[in-house]
Amino acid sequence: MSPHDRWLLRTAHTVYAVRLEPGGRWAETAAWGPHGVETGPSPLPGDQHTHFLTPADAAPAEYIPYGLRPFTGADLTVRRPGGERGTWWEFAGARQDEEAALELEFADPVTGLRATLHYRVVPGTDVLLRWTVLANTGAEELHLEQLDSAAVNVPVTGAARLTYLTGQWAQEFTRTTLELARGRFEMGSTQGVPGHAYAPWLALQDAAEADGPATATWGVALQWPGSWHLTADAEPGGGLRVRAGRVPHEGAVALAPGAELRTPELACAFSPEGLDGLSRVWHRYERHLAGERLHRPRKVLYNSWEATGFDVDAAAQLELAEIAAELGVELFVVDDGWFTGRGDEKGGLGDWTADPAAFPDGFDAFIARIKALGMDFGLWVEPEAVSPASALHAEHPEWVYRIDGRPATLVREQLLLDLGRADVQDFVLATLDRLLTAHDISYLKWDMNRPPTERGRPGATEPGALDLDAAHAAGYLRVLDHLRTRHPHVTVEGCAGGGARVEHTTLARTDVVWPSDNTAPLDRLAIQYGYLHAHAPHTMSSWVTDAPGVFDPRPRSLAFRFVLASAGVLGIGADIRRWDAARRAEAASWVARYKDVRDVVHHGEARLLGSPADATCGVQYEEPGGRVVVAAWSTGRLDGAPLVPGRPARLRLRGLDPAAVYADQDTGTRYSGAHLLHAGLPLPWSATHDAELVVLVRL
Repeated sequence: MSPHDRWLLRTAHTVYAVRLEPGGRWAETAAWGPHGVETGPSPLPGDQHTHFLTPADAAPAEYIPYGLRPFTGADLTVRRPGGERGTWWEFAGARQDEEAALELEFADPVTGLRATLHYRVVPGTDVLLRWTVLANTGAEELHLEQLDSAAVNVPVTGAARLTYLTGQWAQEFTRTTLELARGRFEMGSTQGVPGHAYAPWLALQDAAEADGPATATWGVALQWPGSWHLTADAEPGGGLRVRAGRVPHEGAVALAPGAELRTPELACAFSPEGLDGLSRVWHRYERHLAGERLHRPRKVLYNSWEATGFDVDAAAQLELAEIAAELGVELFVVDDGWFTGRGDEKGGLGDWTADPAAFPDGFDAFIARIKALGMDFGLWVEPEAVSPASALHAEHPEWVYRIDGRPATLVREQLLLDLGRADVQDFVLATLDRLLTAHDISYLKWDMNRPPTERGRPGATEPGALDLDAAHAAGYLRVLDHLRTRHPHVTVEGCAGGGARVEHTTLARTDVVWPSDNTAPLDRLAIQYGYLHAHAPHTMSSWVTDAPGVFDPRPRSLAFRFVLASAGVLGIGADIRRWDAARRAEAASWVARYKDVRDVVHHGEARLLGSPADATCGVQYEEPGGRVVVAAWSTGRLDGAPLVPGRPARLRLRGLDPAAVYADQDTGTRYSGAHLLHAGLPLPWSATHDAELVVLVRL
C-alpha cells in the first residue's frame, strides 16, 4: 500500500478522512465534517518546516509517540527498563471494512511495540469511535507512562471556542466557555471516577463564528469511568489538536512481553448546527447505546430519602407509598438506611441484609404491600463501599484500598472496596444476585459516595504490574454487565454522590443516571441545561422536592419543579406527607401530564431554547410528524410584572415545518409553523405562573 493512501470513514451525515504522512511514519487527519468536505485540499496544517520544531510537532497527527514528536505533545510515552524514553515506529499495514471501520498498524522494531489505531462508525449516528491497541512483541517489559486513546484535529481558522462542563458537588454540568488562541487547555480527574469538577466531554468551534444553527461544531467524549485527562493544544503551526485518555494512578502501566492493552474509546462527533445540533448527535448516540431498553418506559418514581433519611421503618415508608400511589407514582424506592447497622452513615455498608427491626413483618411482606398499591419496588445500594464497623470489614479488612503503615482516610465515614480484585467482584455479584432473586426488586440505585484515597493493594504478588484504576473500572463494568445479563428486568440508576460518574460506558449499562444531589429549582435548571448538551433526556433522572436553593435561592412554584423534572425522567423526592390536599391534587395532574408526553420527551429530537441566564428558556421535544412538547420556565422576578408591559414572553421554537399548522392540545389555539419559528410561542408569565408544559399537535 502506498504511504500516500487515504482512508474515509462515513457516518450518517459526516465524513472523517485519514491520510499517511508521506514518509509513512504517522497518520494524519485530512478532513472532518459534512459529506463532501473531503473533496479539496485539506484545511489542516500539512508538511511544515518550522525552526525549533520537527515536522511531526507541527503535523495534525492522529496518534503519535514521544520520540517522533518530542515537543508539542505526544499521545504515547514508552519507557524501557533501562530508562530510555521514546518510540520511533513505521507504518505496518491497514485493514478497512468499507467506510465503516479501519485499522492502521505501526511498529517499532527496537522495542517490539505494535500500535493499532482503531476506527469504527456507530451505525445510524454521526459518531465515530476511536481507540488504540498496544501490543508488546519484544523480549523486555515496557512501561507506558502516557497512553492516550486518540487525538483529533479541528480545522479552526484562528482562535478556538471551547465549551465544556464544569462544577463541583451540587453544581455539576455547568456550561463553561473559553477562547483558546495559543497554548494548552487541560481538564481531568484523578479521583478514580470522572468527578464532579469536569465532565469528559468537549465541544469545539471556530471562535470567529457565533454559535448558532449554522455553526460547524466538533465534539469528543471519553468513554471511561475512571481517572482521565483531556487536553486541547492551539499549536504553533496553526492547528487545534485534542487528545484524551485515561490516567494511570501508578504513573505508568507495565506491558509485559506478549501482553496487549486496549485504551478506552474516544467518541468523536460533528454537527453543522452549533452546540444545539451537536447535543442531538449525542442524544441519538445514547439512544443507540440503550438498544431495546430504550423502549421500556422510565417509570415515575418516588424516593424516600429526603422524607426519612436514615430513619427507615416499614410504617413510615408505607405511609409515603400510599400517598405516592395516589399521585400516580409507578415505582417506590427505599434509599439509604434499609439494612442492618445503618442508623447513621457510620455503619452497615457491606452488610446488605434488610434490618428486621425496620421491617418487623418481614422484608418480603413489606414489598408485597408496595406491590399491592400498584407500584414496583426499588432499593438504594452502594456496592463499592464498606463501613469500618461492618461485619464485612471485620471479616475481610484486606478488601479495602490501603497502604500498610499509613492511616486510612474516611470519606463520609466509609472506606472503598478494591473492586479490581476478583474476590471482591464475586462478593458484589453474589450480594446483588441474592437481593434480586430473593426479593421482588425491579430497580437498583447504585451509588458511590467517595473516591479512593490510599490507593494500594498490600500483598499483591506483582506490585509493579498493578494498574489499580483500570482494574477497578473493569470490575465495575463487569458487575454492571452481569446485572444486564442476569437480571434484564431490573432498571439500574447510576449515581456517584450526584453526577461524578456520568460517561458512556456507564450510560451503556444503566437506564438512568443521577446528575446531581441538588434538586433546588433554579440550581437544577442550570445543571440540567448543561447536562442536556452532552446527554439524552431519557438518561436524566430528576426529582421534585421541597429543597431550597443552594446557589440561587429564589423561590419557584410546584409547577416549575414538576416541569423541570419532566424534562427528563420524572421522580418525586419530597416529604409528601406534608403536602396538603391541593398540593397533592396538583402533583397528580402533573404526573398524569408527564405520562402523556413521556415518549416524546425520551424518544423525540430535543432542542435547547435559550439558557437559564435568559428570563425565559425551555426545551423543545419533537416526534417525527407528530407532537411537539415544550417545557418552558420563567427565571426572572416573581412580582407579577411581565417583562414587557402588556405582552407575554415569547419563546421561538426551532426545526418545525413553517407551512404546517400546530394546535395547542389543551387550549385549541392554532399556530403556523412560521409563527412559532419567527414570532414564538406566547407564555404569559405571572407571579403565580412561572412554568408550562405545552403540547402542540401537528394538524
